[in-house]
Amino acid sequence: MDQKAFSSLHLFVFVLIPVLTAVSFFTGCGGKAPASDTDTEDTKKTQEKDPGKKRESVRQFLLPSADGTVVYGIETISIDASNAAEGYIMVQYTGDADKVKMQITIPAGTEYTYNLGGGAYEAFPLPGGNGAYHIEVLEHAYDDMYALAFAQDIDVALSDEFKPFLYPNQYAWYTQESEAAALALSLSDESADDLDLVENVYRYVTGNVSYDKELAANIPAGYIPDVDRTLESGKGICFDYAALMTAMLRSQGIPTKLEVGYSGEAYHAWIDVYLTETGWVDKIIEFDGVDWTLMDPTLAAGNNRSSVEEYIGDGSNYITKYSY
Repeated sequence: MDQKAFSSLHLFVFVLIPVLTAVSFFTGCGGKAPASDTDTEDTKKTQEKDPGKKRESVRQFLLPSADGTVVYGIETISIDASNAAEGYIMVQYTGDADKVKMQITIPAGTEYTYNLGGGAYEAFPLPGGNGAYHIEVLEHAYDDMYALAFAQDIDVALSDEFKPFLYPNQYAWYTQESEAAALALSLSDESADDLDLVENVYRYVTGNVSYDKELAANIPAGYIPDVDRTLESGKGICFDYAALMTAMLRSQGIPTKLEVGYSGEAYHAWIDVYLTETGWVDKIIEFDGVDWTLMDPTLAAGNNRSSVEEYIGDGSNYITKYSY
């Protein structure tokens, strides 16, 4: 698209929005897993933990801010890129359009589409690493047509490759007062190290959140997870499971990717985590006390191990489309 197209407020652009839909595996994407014959065996494998060893918990979380030092936009649109090196931008829309979309194209060319709310700054990740990002804000015109209201290119040089996956953002939002962050802190205080915390968070979420079949059958367009709501209600869809674990682990300084893509033919969400000892842990589903064999909290919560292992295989059923 040329520069004239960027500057025209009257250019109409048809926007195709990928909508997260319900997913179904075996007996459904969620629910409580029946006991398997390997449960006792797994327990025996659990490593002996030093009762005197305690993880150093994070008590002041990394939180995004609009500092106002690097800002692009027009009267009704503000893109604050002051902390792009930290892996995020803050965007504010104060116009009159009934619906507003923002698209961020990462250096590799993948286009991420978000809904913008009204009035307040919202945080959005820069998950594509270093390089040139293109940002567009589009206002609803009629039917499925949107008008380009503002566009901006920014060059990003991250201070740390993990930073985009250490801050809260629109899809995994929490604050210093969030219940999800408080729970993560409590679990961290009981953990010996990062691996122990990941296990504790994983088991808490898969053991206390059940799959919401009613929501899955009636997902509203532009659905955004609310991690504290999921924690309070004890139910959610795959996006909620993944967002809750992402928020809890990030609040404790563990890089976590909220992955959205395809599991088989179903649109799905799961997580990847980074552990110093092993690197990125992805496309695996269960923890036996020594090794992870999957990080999909929804599927692990809803199916017995043998079914899960048969489905997962070598991980090729998982195809990542977006990382948040």
